[in-house]
Amino acid sequence: MAANSYGHTFRITTFGESHGKAIGVIVDGCPAGIEINEDFIQNELARRRPGQSKIVTQRKEADKAEVLSGIFEGKSTGTPIAMVIYNADARSKDYSHIADKFRPSHADFTYHEKYGIRDYRGGGRSSARETAARVAAGAIAKLLLQKEGINITAYVSQVGHLQLSQSYEQLDFSHIEENPVRCPDPTMATEMETYIKEIRKEGDTIGGVVSCVISGCPTGLGAPAFDKLHADLGKAMLSINACKGFEYGSGFSGVSMKGSEHNDRFYTDGDGDIKTDTNFSGGIQGGISNGMDIYFRTAFKPVATIVPAQESVNESGEAVNVEGKGRHDPCVVPRAVPIVEAMAALTLADHLLRQRTVRS
Repeated sequence: MAANSYGHTFRITTFGESHGKAIGVIVDGCPAGIEINEDFIQNELARRRPGQSKIVTQRKEADKAEVLSGIFEGKSTGTPIAMVIYNADARSKDYSHIADKFRPSHADFTYHEKYGIRDYRGGGRSSARETAARVAAGAIAKLLLQKEGINITAYVSQVGHLQLSQSYEQLDFSHIEENPVRCPDPTMATEMETYIKEIRKEGDTIGGVVSCVISGCPTGLGAPAFDKLHADLGKAMLSINACKGFEYGSGFSGVSMKGSEHNDRFYTDGDGDIKTDTNFSGGIQGGISNGMDIYFRTAFKPVATIVPAQESVNESGEAVNVEGKGRHDPCVVPRAVPIVEAMAALTLADHLLRQRTVRS
């Protein structure tokens, strides 16, 4: 199974399955001398781990990352950084009832058709459990970006029909980690939490939106044609489990504007830096960062596993009923926040290092 790597100069490869012995990641291309705070890596994993609140899956995993190589005396050595996270609370028996059945809207059927074999235990490689490895690698990327003054902040802006009306500039990001939904508006966060709990009691699931802002990004990241920065960000986000949509800047709302309204006019500020008076471009023009904030939104579908029985077929094509068992998120977006940040960090770190080879 190929296609388990992401990035060019800053490149990661993840491995492992939901109910295997462990999951892990190899980070290749990280420059030497970067201070690696392992507590920071662990904190990022804690934001993603299951069982952290009543509105997420109750699987209990500490998600402790063990560094195997590439770090010496608290700094990166320039060699591959390998990290492993051992699975401790897998309950494979919860999935024995779907060993030969295809769950609606899961990867069961497509994996079976592609490979002729699949690990049905928790979805195997298709499980969101794999994203813990991405978050660990993303923490390394964040530490690299922080040295350059680049900061990435994601938050939940919508759950079902509940949606923030404010732009990111109007929000207080200090509230994001104060509630289990990770919504920066305390009032809306309470409504979202109540709604998710109601959905969970029904045995159902609900989708949502994670918004993200990248500040401090220098000009020049990205490339023309096929390696546009927004294209790589889109690929990164759409590679996350359950992600169904990506838009940056004005996104789809921009189609209703005239060019005279949508164009971001340039000016020179008091420090002599070139800025734009608006930012409908989302910090990216021609596929290359222009120094303004990069902002985007990612849409996540409702989790496919629900409690009520659903009609489906088995591997022989016979009609069957599939009931949802095991431990699953009623809404993925609270735990998707650190994953979105991680994938954004990996993309920016890669393009930052690639840019250094373009101009000296």
